[in-house]
Amino acid sequence: MNISIEKVDDINVILSGTVEHGVTEAKVQELKDIVKAEAALDEDVIGKDDEVYQREAEGEILKSFIEAGLKEANIDVADILGQPGFRKYETRDNGIYLEVEVATNPIINTDVEYLDSVPSFTRPLATKAEVEAKLNDIAIQQATFIPIDAPRAVENFDVAVIDFEGFLDGVAFEGGKSEKFNLKIGSNSFIPGFEDDVIGMQYGEEKTIKVTFPEGYESDNLAGKETEFKVKLHEIQKQQSSELNDALAQRVLNDTSATLDTLKDKLGEKINSQSLSNLYNETLKPQLIKALLPKFDFTLPSNVVEQEIDAKVNEKAQRMSSEDHAKYKDDKEKFHELRDSVRQEAKDSIKIALIVDALAEKEGIVIDEQEVLSALYYQAMMSGQDAQELVQYYKDNNLMTSATMGLKEDKLFGQMLGFDK
Repeated sequence: MNISIEKVDDINVILSGTVEHGVTEAKVQELKDIVKAEAALDEDVIGKDDEVYQREAEGEILKSFIEAGLKEANIDVADILGQPGFRKYETRDNGIYLEVEVATNPIINTDVEYLDSVPSFTRPLATKAEVEAKLNDIAIQQATFIPIDAPRAVENFDVAVIDFEGFLDGVAFEGGKSEKFNLKIGSNSFIPGFEDDVIGMQYGEEKTIKVTFPEGYESDNLAGKETEFKVKLHEIQKQQSSELNDALAQRVLNDTSATLDTLKDKLGEKINSQSLSNLYNETLKPQLIKALLPKFDFTLPSNVVEQEIDAKVNEKAQRMSSEDHAKYKDDKEKFHELRDSVRQEAKDSIKIALIVDALAEKEGIVIDEQEVLSALYYQAMMSGQDAQELVQYYKDNNLMTSATMGLKEDKLFGQMLGFDK
């Protein structure tokens, strides 16, 4: 196969050429012969459809095409940035015509003055009122519930102890039954309308409550469906606030030597940390990125930018209505407008990622796998997810690199902002 090399600029290169039909046919036959030979040795080996052989052959030929093109262009595979981008894949009379775009790492001058990009800020400091409010929240969380002194009707903010069972079209559905369940009225933890109908129920009263599940409910067989719940009220409970004392601190901190002042100090630190995190994510980080971008001038990898545009378009598509999705699918001009609308954002995303990588290397900042895993385990804990499942999801979807880059960015920016001082 003859491959032409077009050097677009200092890092972007286009490999173009034609793979003759005979090459593809020979590769298909080679794959068939391999399977045939394996089948002779193992009767369990199953042949494939011609279409599958064709796809596999084309995949291997594309790989060979890129390898040959890189060799022709004198580019080391290790220097390639991102995945090769396919500009053209056309079936012609003499074969398959290909245009593949590749890019190498740009040279980024990190000797420029970039520390003046750091925005000035004042570290948040928790007020006494904020600490007291947090302390009161904890006292409520730690509070116990006791039956009210005299039976009465259910009111808002009561805890109603109920039995319930849900029915769809007269048939009980899975997960819709519980006994002696403590329901905090006003918590909005049940299907909309359910808690409102519990208000006014008397001790021992049985009632049928009709509710409609939201359209986006996680269970498809219940989403958007009207159901009936048979409900019985056993009793009403009220919350008995915990006293603000050393015993509360020891219980919360799991430390027998803790005092109420110790707990207040810990809460103050937590508030300060969360406030600083909010300030960083909402204000400081965007300001720092905006100031850094014009400081550096280098060529961006076109294929990586296009892939980032694809990712951003897909994000938007996932939030579209079915009608809008159909419009963009049927109207190529409108679809190109959508891509153009996110192009600058994609360019900035790739540029700042390359800047961060270069500055992190200069500052000796390295993120190892254990740091990434620790961050994912913390994320899982805070969101109530299974940590191992989350890690596996990141691995299966090739997200570990982006997670590493995110940590590297935060570590670099934190150092520049002086968070470690």
